[in-house]
Amino acid sequence: MRVLSCPFCNLRKDQIVLENETALAFYDIYPVQKGHLLIIPKEHVISYFDASDIEIADIHDLIKKGKELLDDEYSPDGYNIGVNVGHYGGQTVPHLHFHLIPRYKGDIEDPRGGIRKAIPNLVQYP
Repeated sequence: MRVLSCPFCNLRKDQIVLENETALAFYDIYPVQKGHLLIIPKEHVISYFDASDIEIADIHDLIKKGKELLDDEYSPDGYNIGVNVGHYGGQTVPHLHFHLIPRYKGDIEDPRGGIRKAIPNLVQYP
């Protein structure tokens, strides 16, 4: 099911960089690092906990393919993978999306603790 008011349900074909049977990937328009990808189910699924096992498997497949793509395009030094669930979990678009965030040596002074540290935004989030 496609939801007309959902920005992820209404992506243009030229925005999609990877795709399989039930999932697709595209670059985040508010990236926290260059190459920040979002991986989503094609169907309008709100939460990780609402997704089918097949959708989750296909999303994980694209996370791995996304890493290969980003390794080739940007040569990052590390990655963060994350998903926010619900308003109080930080989810701002009610369509399940995984973040594949490339990390670069020097993007923060001390990367220990991973995502627990603030990642500097390259683009201001509205």
